[in-house]
Amino acid sequence: MTQKKVVVIGSGFSGLSAATHLAHTKNCSVTLLEKNDSPGGRARKFEHQGFVFDMGPSWYWMPDVFESYFAHFGKKPADYYDLIRLDPSYSVIFGEKDTLDIPADLGQFKAMVDQIEPGAGIQLDKFLAQAKYKYQVGIHDLVHRPSRSLLEFASPGLLIDMIRMDIFQSMAKHVRKFFSHEKIIRLMEFPVLFLGETAENIPALYSLMNYADIALGTWYPKKGMHEIIRGMITLAEEKGVKIRYSSEVEEIEIEAGMAKQVRLKSGEKIPADVVIAGADYHHVDRHLLDPKYSNYSEEYWDKRVMAPSSLLFYLGVNKRLKNLRHHNLFFDEPLGPHADAIYKNPRWPEKPLFYASVPSITDPTVAPDGMENLFLLIPLAPDLEDSDEMREKYFDIIMSRLEKITGQEIRSHVIFKRSYAHNDFKADYHAFKGNAYGLANTLLQTAILKPSLKNKKVRNLYYTGQLTVPGPGVPPSLISGGVVAREVIKENNL
Repeated sequence: MTQKKVVVIGSGFSGLSAATHLAHTKNCSVTLLEKNDSPGGRARKFEHQGFVFDMGPSWYWMPDVFESYFAHFGKKPADYYDLIRLDPSYSVIFGEKDTLDIPADLGQFKAMVDQIEPGAGIQLDKFLAQAKYKYQVGIHDLVHRPSRSLLEFASPGLLIDMIRMDIFQSMAKHVRKFFSHEKIIRLMEFPVLFLGETAENIPALYSLMNYADIALGTWYPKKGMHEIIRGMITLAEEKGVKIRYSSEVEEIEIEAGMAKQVRLKSGEKIPADVVIAGADYHHVDRHLLDPKYSNYSEEYWDKRVMAPSSLLFYLGVNKRLKNLRHHNLFFDEPLGPHADAIYKNPRWPEKPLFYASVPSITDPTVAPDGMENLFLLIPLAPDLEDSDEMREKYFDIIMSRLEKITGQEIRSHVIFKRSYAHNDFKADYHAFKGNAYGLANTLLQTAILKPSLKNKKVRNLYYTGQLTVPGPGVPPSLISGGVVAREVIKENNL
């Protein structure tokens, strides 16, 4: 059999996954094109004078998804990186001297919630039993479906499963059936923030995230999250994937309803029998194709509910920090006004919640001796006006709170500082409206209601990543690459 020439655009988790799955068939010659000068998409890293910063994802959840990915190729994560289970998993800060350290041990977790709300431990068992069921059906079945037809979900057994998984009830209502204390409610609703909407607008199906959090744990790959990308690159190249950096695509050229070649900004043309776009779906759909071949109109895209953008700060601190864990969620202000500023009345929030990560507490290799690697994140509405002045204003806001709550001076010890927000997401990833997390996982943007993984007018053009099925996040992106690869294999007899 003559090998099919497959071109994959983008070396994030989904693009690498798709490329490696197809190269594994031995029936494809796979070229992966990356716009930037290093791999990983949002999971890139950069280094500065001994500090090593992961630029995007910092949470390692759902370890079984990574195990399944590498097992498909006869490998395991340990072949490429070493994992540490964090304990505490993370800290939730409600104010000065009001912190919950979330234990890795389930028994200790139950005792903690029982102390906050008597009887909550028993309720937790019931809540997690449902969440486990949702996880097993959702992560091991539903998210692996290409969602191109309702017939995929037509079996009576699956329909019963979907009803049992509360897809028509909100996460907010679901949580309140089990718990009443505000601290526990906020703790249970926190994981769905990764899905790009408030708990009021996320289906209760996603309590499966609580099972991932509480039962499966929070992990950390030594040397940082980019080690996953490094492992995936090694595996992809072992399978024969040709990876080209600094190779931005200018156009996908169509002939007789087929993608025939990909033209780079340099002018070079790369022939293709199949094209898989792991780059931003909107950018590909509206800018790399002649408009007559777009899957969706600009009006369609403007009506999509996007997950938030973020303001990020990468800081090198020349001393050790106290009263912080590896992961720290600052819930010292009410969620409502911040959520309103993201989802209902887009604006820069008056009193933002924020997240702080100090990976050097766990891993001394990511900072010089006696120093700390500090990563700060504020979730923001997409498409806000982004300026240096606003970034500095919000840096001061959260640093003042961070210093006050942890009882230490930090700003005067910052020897390296880099910010990253909307304009950078657009410049580096062509991110639609400067989003950081893709498409929100609302009910009306789930499964077949997401942008399709295949172009409707170009027979050999497919899409993968956080703007199509199954959705945003690192594990779903890994899965997305496998889903689209299976469709390509099936439809091209590979």
